[in-house]
Amino acid sequence: VHIAGTNGKGTVATLTASILRQAGYKTGLTISPYVLEFRERFQINGEMISWEELGQITTEICAAVDAMEADGLEPPVEFEAVTAVALCWFARQGCDFAVLETGLGGRYDATNVVPGTLVAAITCIGLDHTAILGGTVEKIAMEKSGILKPGCIAVSYPAQPARAQRVVEAAAQRLGCELVTPDPEDVHRRRGLPFENRMEYGGYEVVLPFPGRHQAMNASMAIEIALALWRKGYEITDEQIIAGLEQASFPARIEVLRRHPLLLLDGCHNPDGAKMLAATLTRADFEENLVGVLGVLADKDYKDMLSDLAPCFAKVYTVTPNCPRALSAEELQKEARFHTDAEAADSVADAIRKAVDYADENNLAGVVVCGSLYLAAEARPWLLKEAEK
Repeated sequence: VHIAGTNGKGTVATLTASILRQAGYKTGLTISPYVLEFRERFQINGEMISWEELGQITTEICAAVDAMEADGLEPPVEFEAVTAVALCWFARQGCDFAVLETGLGGRYDATNVVPGTLVAAITCIGLDHTAILGGTVEKIAMEKSGILKPGCIAVSYPAQPARAQRVVEAAAQRLGCELVTPDPEDVHRRRGLPFENRMEYGGYEVVLPFPGRHQAMNASMAIEIALALWRKGYEITDEQIIAGLEQASFPARIEVLRRHPLLLLDGCHNPDGAKMLAATLTRADFEENLVGVLGVLADKDYKDMLSDLAPCFAKVYTVTPNCPRALSAEELQKEARFHTDAEAADSVADAIRKAVDYADENNLAGVVVCGSLYLAAEARPWLLKEAEK
């Protein structure tokens, strides 16, 4: 099962792998990028690869790279080597399924070496990595649609932009692929507690572990992927689909670490992701009743991200994510102050401490940390410590 897209592909991959695991299949899963630690990239039935196995296979891959270079061939880039490690491990462990999330794009992505794709899914497409993939939604959709293979079943995002959907449809028709696109009107949200995601689609009523309407849309894709596999002859029951959706786990995807007062972590890192988070916060009636901790990368469209996120916060503390491409806390503070009260923090830990204190002193609902997966990885341990208090 091969999954590409701009936003949501990690969630769809995780939900799909969880369903297959519930159905009794030994399922390998690749995640890109990881949030907490490198081994997240390689999982079988929800368990990360051991350090020993990772070391053994990486050593073999490095030897193969050395042999390539000795033969005058161009060495692989890091993501190609990482993909090779994953596929070797899945093969040696005898996985029944591999659920592969692309890294960047699709057509030329390292994961696209696999020939036997049963289902190819294209999640929500937006403008990201435009310098590499192209500056229009159509060009990006063309690259993402490159994962479709002749005879596979294709699944597209329910609310796919029309210009992107046309490209996906053309690719599916050209390759003779059945295309399934859930109707967004068929994805129903049910009232529940704030950030409790009760949804119904196609007769499946579930409580998703991931808040947000967009996650209900992603779940409808996972359901259609499972049904596509069932049509191809694989045994997957309705009960296993529901259990897989409800028991999936994925850090930093509108992750609620504490409800009262709220501690929420999200790895949104582009305008589309920021819009989805802002819509979720607004729907939960927390608009302007929260404190934000924001950190972004300089090569992202952070001005558009701020225009959606900043109105959700009474105040924001800006930080510098642990990445060479990070925008400094001071530069982000200068931009954020056009939207809301903003203060640059010395570190992530400092920002979280100040944000929690500010929320407490002003009787606000809580704290949201967002803007980058690099920030999410650094902030999550501090938020967990705070949640335990």
